[in-house]
Amino acid sequence: MTTIATMSLLAEAVSDSVTEAVNGAIFGTEGVWFLIGAALVFFMQCGFAMVESGFTRAKNAGNIIMKNLMDFCIGTVTFTLLGFGLLCGEDALFGLVGLPDLGIFTDFANFPWHNFVFNLVFCATTATIVSGAMAERTKFSTYCIYSGIISLVIYPIEAHWIWGGGWLVQNGFVDFAGSCAIHMVGGIAAFIGAKMEGARIGKFTKDGKPKAILGHSMTLGALGVFILWFGWYGFNGAAAGDADYLGQIFLTTTISPAIASCTTMMFTWIKNGKPDVSMTLNGSLAGLVAVTAPCADVDALGAAIIGIVAGLLVCFGVWLLDYKLKVDDPVGAVAVHCLNGMWGTLAVGLFATGKGQNGITGLFYGGGVRQLGIQALGLVSVAAWTIVTCTLLFFVLKKTIGLRVSRHEEIVGLDSTEHGLLSSYADFIPTMHVEGIDEDSEREVMTISAGVENAVPVEHKPADSVSRAPAGDVKMTKVEIITKPERFEVLKNSLYNIGITGMTVTNTMGCGMQKGSTEFYRGVPVEARLLPKVKVEVVVCKVPVDKVVEVAKKALYTGNIGDGKIFVYDVENVLKVRTGEEGYDALQDNE
Repeated sequence: MTTIATMSLLAEAVSDSVTEAVNGAIFGTEGVWFLIGAALVFFMQCGFAMVESGFTRAKNAGNIIMKNLMDFCIGTVTFTLLGFGLLCGEDALFGLVGLPDLGIFTDFANFPWHNFVFNLVFCATTATIVSGAMAERTKFSTYCIYSGIISLVIYPIEAHWIWGGGWLVQNGFVDFAGSCAIHMVGGIAAFIGAKMEGARIGKFTKDGKPKAILGHSMTLGALGVFILWFGWYGFNGAAAGDADYLGQIFLTTTISPAIASCTTMMFTWIKNGKPDVSMTLNGSLAGLVAVTAPCADVDALGAAIIGIVAGLLVCFGVWLLDYKLKVDDPVGAVAVHCLNGMWGTLAVGLFATGKGQNGITGLFYGGGVRQLGIQALGLVSVAAWTIVTCTLLFFVLKKTIGLRVSRHEEIVGLDSTEHGLLSSYADFIPTMHVEGIDEDSEREVMTISAGVENAVPVEHKPADSVSRAPAGDVKMTKVEIITKPERFEVLKNSLYNIGITGMTVTNTMGCGMQKGSTEFYRGVPVEARLLPKVKVEVVVCKVPVDKVVEVAKKALYTGNIGDGKIFVYDVENVLKVRTGEEGYDALQDNE
């Protein structure tokens, strides 16, 4: 029996040793999962680029992509030179800052490569949040500067307080994956930048009422959200201590955004009459941001409650900026990252179970108010640091090189004016030609209504100067029909049945907004919409015009708004290019 007991103990010891060795190779700050998580966080740059591009207009898509690329590349340079040292260097000044060094160049063999890469990709995330709120009107040169400075100084110092051994972590502050250190900081910077540079042209009326400026591709926006959600498993899970904690983190990182999405969908459905696509996508991101700090310390119920609040909070944040603060945030970055970063930071002190990776207990699980107080202290301290430094940064940039582009550049689009890119979709839509402007003149685009009389002159010829058809007194008439795409087949077959075999069909867009019918985009009424239409043109002489009109009316009529319109024009002459026939003869199909 003694031998069996000894062997059992030996087997258990060996099993523990193997488990410890495997966990050491996979988890921890030098484990392979740590680097895989960093790679997933890097891939989130693609997600941010897609969300920002999809939620803004096509004329700025290339500029958005360029900014999301360069904030990581520029951030890599600045973080290498100074940022990493300020974040992870030896603690100094009572935990306020790390001592920078150039160990990456002077002692590369002993440099903490894993830790550097991991912190670098998180740093880049902070900088890229700002670009969304300031999209479509910020100078590219200005963006490069402030993005670099955020990665150089602003983020590394406050992150040192939380993750680098600084004063906050010494006092028990917990922000497991960055609700405070990354998202709240990026959101505050985004708010300050968007406020100081002003709204996009046309976002607000003269009396301050917000107007909807629709993004050009909800498909890209949705793709970006799915990419971000996928990357968030690395964002939250990379620092997991073992497989059990990793499973817990994956679970909470799934539940919170799912619940938040449902909450936002239902709220917008009830409020606006229809579920808002872009707001629901923002709800997913809000749930992810809110659970980022407490993901390793809360259970499923806590994650669900965090998600519910996040889904409502993002709707409130978008409304607050549009209707009360008059701050133009095209992608909802402030509502998603700033407000929900704050909420996630405080949620640690409310819902921590005491059984998570950090071993802390929140107010609702019997831990009292101590942890909540520490979380509030950290939130206020980091927010104060960010407000002071970012206000100073944007003020200096505004007074020196300027924050925003000229009126002309904003209206034409930053792809063309900032990058010489005529269109990010050159093979899909026609590019817009922009006339050259004198360098000494005001760089501004005039609206068409300002100079209709100065447009290309049109010569109007009297009817008797036009060649008449040689086919005698046969009258030719053009009938132009505009209708919904779904009615086209019925119309086409009806026209065929009365002998109309030739027609020209064009896919077009038309204003379909009727008085009293209001749609909403991100909670803001859409004043006018262009809806897909089909334009059918026929020229008739043998078939009576009245018959064509009557048949068309019967084919199109449903009794609903948008059935269509019919226009009738007199035609002076028709020429058949191949045969040279004119008038009535040109309209006949004799072959």
